[in-house]
Amino acid sequence: MSGASGPRIAVVPGDGIGLEVTRQAVRVLEAASARSGLGLTLTHFDLDADVYLERGIAITEAEFDALADHDAILLGALGDPRVPTNEHMRDILLGLRFGLDLYINYRPSRVLDPALSPLRSADEHTVDLHIFRENTEGIYSGIGGRHRVGTPDEIAIQEDLNTRRGVERIIRAAYEFTHDRGLSRLTMVDKANAMPAVGGLWRDVFSEIGSEFDGFQTDVMFVDAMAMDLVRRPERYDVIVTGNLFGDILSDLSAQIVGGLGAAASANLNPGHHALFEPVHGSAPDIAGTGTANPLGAIACASLVLNHVGAAGAAEAVAEALEASVAEGPRTLDMGGEASTDEVGGWITQRVTERP
Repeated sequence: MSGASGPRIAVVPGDGIGLEVTRQAVRVLEAASARSGLGLTLTHFDLDADVYLERGIAITEAEFDALADHDAILLGALGDPRVPTNEHMRDILLGLRFGLDLYINYRPSRVLDPALSPLRSADEHTVDLHIFRENTEGIYSGIGGRHRVGTPDEIAIQEDLNTRRGVERIIRAAYEFTHDRGLSRLTMVDKANAMPAVGGLWRDVFSEIGSEFDGFQTDVMFVDAMAMDLVRRPERYDVIVTGNLFGDILSDLSAQIVGGLGAAASANLNPGHHALFEPVHGSAPDIAGTGTANPLGAIACASLVLNHVGAAGAAEAVAEALEASVAEGPRTLDMGGEASTDEVGGWITQRVTERP
């Protein structure tokens, strides 16, 4: 998909603080591209609540195809109080996840400053988690419905769909990541004691694929026990692989353990085909326009984008600048500082620009 000028990145700022934090990520991407001679081409797409409310369509087929034609998509955030059903968010974000078969949701979480973690042990141990969440199946498949609505006999059903193909590919991705990174532990999380059919499939596949790998420890945890142990001793875990719902919950928990959602990034991947990157904090309409939004999650996504398109050096430069900003630069309110979104983004952009 790359053109002669370099990798092509689609930028969808979205709603609320998405516009503000994406602006900073774009500044950093442009600086990294210029510094490294990468020649990124950034194309902006206006897909937000305003567009949806004006035309009644969140994303057209032509817009979907245009996004799919890029090497990566950088998405800010979606969600607006004027669309209480979040229909445009589902059509765009979930539409891209399912339509592009982005079956890996990858969420890294690492402590940048022990003082930001609510855990007392954060200054004693290194916490560096990598969560692989199945992204296209599970309870989010949309199978089910409500019947006899509003009556005493109302029934609500939500089916947890898991296919062997879907389970195999996410588990294999987690095994390969653990092996390639030289990490020590891979943990599969389920609720097989209460959901034996789904849990049985996940455990069978985890064991089968595990026979192809050695050199690291593997284990299985129930999701409730996993949640407790992440709070008790998060440093014990390297890579976690799990289903859609459990991964959604555990990845937010892990982000809070290391300092909050403001700095959390995610990648939605179909390796070799498509990739979408987004900070996970949401559109936060209550602080939109105040200039206080934390841009670190979006800037961390910029680093993931650069790594995805093969610019490892530029990705490292952005990651180093982000960490330096926490250690010695300005911070937004949620990280104990008083700096604006623009000031933090500007500091990191300058750091990337001046890096040898």
